[in-house]
Amino acid sequence: MYRTSEQQMSIYDYLPPYHGELAERNRWVRLADAIDWDAFEKEYSGHFGHVGKVAVPARVAYGCLIVRAACGVSDRETVALIRESPYLQYFLGFDAFTDTVPFSSRSMERFRTRIPADKVRAAVRLLRRFEAED
Repeated sequence: MYRTSEQQMSIYDYLPPYHGELAERNRWVRLADAIDWDAFEKEYSGHFGHVGKVAVPARVAYGCLIVRAACGVSDRETVALIRESPYLQYFLGFDAFTDTVPFSSRSMERFRTRIPADKVRAAVRLLRRFEAED
């Protein structure tokens, strides 16, 4: 027998599963811990001078490309996924969950020109290994 719900659920009725804390076994949390972000930051920052607009942090740029490749989605969908997911925002190094992100889908093309595809593929392979372990 099927029972209908009594009323439409509101966003305010929903309790997030992470209760303010992220699960340590989450694949994105594990990948964030496995990547040497400091080393990548040094390598990435060496490609830019000190004039012009402030660049998006290396972790954000690299992380966006990893998310895009791992999920097999467009630039626009990558930005939407990041905007919606506290796990992906943690992976990118955000301090707290936010509805706004400091880049647009148009930024993704610049990220691809500056970050080697083989680095992205290596990170995605590591992510797949974490998925296989669960």
